[in-house]
Amino acid sequence: MEGTALPIASVDGVIGVDIGGTKIAGIAVAADGSVLARGSVPAPASVGGAAMADAAASLALDIAARSGSPLTAVGVGAAGVIDHETGVVRAASATFVDWAGFPLGDELSARLSVPVRVENDVNAFLLGEAARTAPGERDVLGVMLGTGVGGAVIIDGALRHGPHGAAGEIGHTPGYSDLVCTCGQIGHLETLASGTSIGRRYAERIGATPLDARQVADRARGGDPDAVAVFRAAGRALALACASAATLLDLPCAIVGGGVAEAWDLLAPTIEETLRTDAPVSGLPLRIVPATLGGDAVALGAIEAVRRALVPADAH
Repeated sequence: MEGTALPIASVDGVIGVDIGGTKIAGIAVAADGSVLARGSVPAPASVGGAAMADAAASLALDIAARSGSPLTAVGVGAAGVIDHETGVVRAASATFVDWAGFPLGDELSARLSVPVRVENDVNAFLLGEAARTAPGERDVLGVMLGTGVGGAVIIDGALRHGPHGAAGEIGHTPGYSDLVCTCGQIGHLETLASGTSIGRRYAERIGATPLDARQVADRARGGDPDAVAVFRAAGRALALACASAATLLDLPCAIVGGGVAEAWDLLAPTIEETLRTDAPVSGLPLRIVPATLGGDAVALGAIEAVRRALVPADAH
């Protein structure tokens, strides 16, 4: 197991927190998985890291109080590139002021006087979803289709971070189009499969102002051929990316979440069609399935990150 074990005796009183650009959400669950308390507050991302830590700490204390258990530890899934060993935010988008370089783990621990474990939000998403959606699978790819496209991977039961913390970042793999990605490079998966890109691709086809992905999905369900074509392109690119990852790492399962995955009825037919012609070379079936935890996935995965830090690796 990567990381350092947290110095607490049990997972009772552990709060999971999901820190995003617009909202900070948190949850407390019982041993059987039932929700004891949850809550959310606006994210003061434009104010700075200290304000974000203040808001997250206050939310965690409130949820702990309502759950009926003393706070013992906090797991965090946070936007940005995270140093999971130190809890420092290494890089972040321009949406966040004074977030890159912010020692989130230490700052939260100082405010709460309990151990804090910080993971990238997509890593946390995969930890939560794998425990629920693919129990027993020890090798799983996670893909988050939101404003951008994020990724994460579990290998032999352990979250793989990589030497630079960027393992699994499938959204910025090349070769899917000739379009410019948000990162400035050409042809990444994100240029076809993100919610932002789906809106832009549809607008380009019809010569209009971009819509959001949900609006394009509604038009596709209504039979709009341009909207259908955009979702077919997204589904094919997603399937090819998952098949490539599965071939490289011998992965039997990929879990897809994020807002775009809510249009699974539009993505699934092309995913299945693509896997029939571009399956992993092993010949074994690759399951590409939608996430099941919805908006709780990151916070629940953050709790799972704490659990993994507490429990010996051979007990997972």
